[in-house]
Amino acid sequence: MPDLAPSGQFHWYELQTTDTAAAQAFYGAVVGWRAESMGPQPGGYTTFNTDKGGVAGMRALEAGEGQPTWIGYVAVPDVDASVEQLQALGGVVRQPPVDVPGMLRFAVVFDPQGAAFAIYTGFGDGGPPQGGPGEPGYVGWRELMAQDGAEALGFYGKLFGWSQTSEFDMGPMGLYRLWTDGRGVDAGGMMTRPPAFEGAPWRYYFQVEAIDAAAARIAAAGGRVVNGPMQVPTGLWVLGATDPQGASFHLTSPNK
Repeated sequence: MPDLAPSGQFHWYELQTTDTAAAQAFYGAVVGWRAESMGPQPGGYTTFNTDKGGVAGMRALEAGEGQPTWIGYVAVPDVDASVEQLQALGGVVRQPPVDVPGMLRFAVVFDPQGAAFAIYTGFGDGGPPQGGPGEPGYVGWRELMAQDGAEALGFYGKLFGWSQTSEFDMGPMGLYRLWTDGRGVDAGGMMTRPPAFEGAPWRYYFQVEAIDAAAARIAAAGGRVVNGPMQVPTGLWVLGATDPQGASFHLTSPNK
């Protein structure tokens, strides 16, 4: 049965890391997730759970596979058809479509500007739980630091139907474009990244109860706050950080 997660929306997030035990302890302390092993399978797989169920996953990186990072999964009705469309739009396939028996079919891809993400079709009767605005443990914002923000939004608009809702001028950093994916509210933002930008182009913001307390937990658990905490024009508080293995992640909260 096809996944009931709305098409064209991010519905899963995966940490690829060099030390799964350490990462499990770190994100449990910082975000409050409970980890659960999915049992023996190649490389092993762990889910990060809230009270409503799994919202993210984690797997171990193999030798030579790259640096620790987070990757987001976008739900689509047909992975193979979406891969063909992506390639026609100038995207590149990193991992061709493959089945995880009884769970999903997915592919890992790059947009035309080199930002990695995954697309998937689930085999279950519904998508992962989605939290409300500000609800701790869920992803509250998705942000793309693109080589060209306007061109990137055009690509994702053709592939997934995303559309711009508004924009604001960030001065020397240029325009920040807000976009929606049909969930009734802004899903995230896109902008042209500055020359000195480092890290993965796609950034995911995990919601926490209060940003200052979360910053303290990051330091206590061996991570590092890279920028912030700061308040953004929407009134939310945000920060950027790296975990002990070097994966970049972001937090957001309505409370300082």
